[in-house]
Amino acid sequence: MGVTTLLKRKMESKNIEEERYYRARKRMEEIKGFYMNLRSFIMVNFLLIAINLITSPHHLWFYWPLLWWGIGLVYHGIKVFNYMPFFSKDWEERKIKKFMEKDEQKKHTWE
Repeated sequence: MGVTTLLKRKMESKNIEEERYYRARKRMEEIKGFYMNLRSFIMVNFLLIAINLITSPHHLWFYWPLLWWGIGLVYHGIKVFNYMPFFSKDWEERKIKKFMEKDEQKKHTWE
C-alpha cells in the first residue's frame, strides 16, 4: 500500500466525518427551529387569548390563529421528526422501484 493510497483513505475518512457533522448540525438546527416555533406558538396564542377575552369576550376570534398556526406547527413537527407514515423513506423506495419496473416493462414492450 502506497503513501498516496493512505492519504486518499485519510481524506475520504475526513470528508465522511465532515459530512456526518454537517448532517447532524442541520438536524439539530431543524429541531431547534421547531421548538422555537412551538415556544412562539404558545406565547403568542396565550397573549391573543388574553387580548380577546379582555377586549371582546362576547366575540371569540382567538381560535382562528390558534387553529391555522397549530396546523402549521403540526406539519412542521411531522417534517422535523420524520413522522410521515404515508411518505416514509420505505414508501419512497417502493415507489421508485415500482416506477423503474414500469419503465423497464415499457422498454421491453416497444422492442
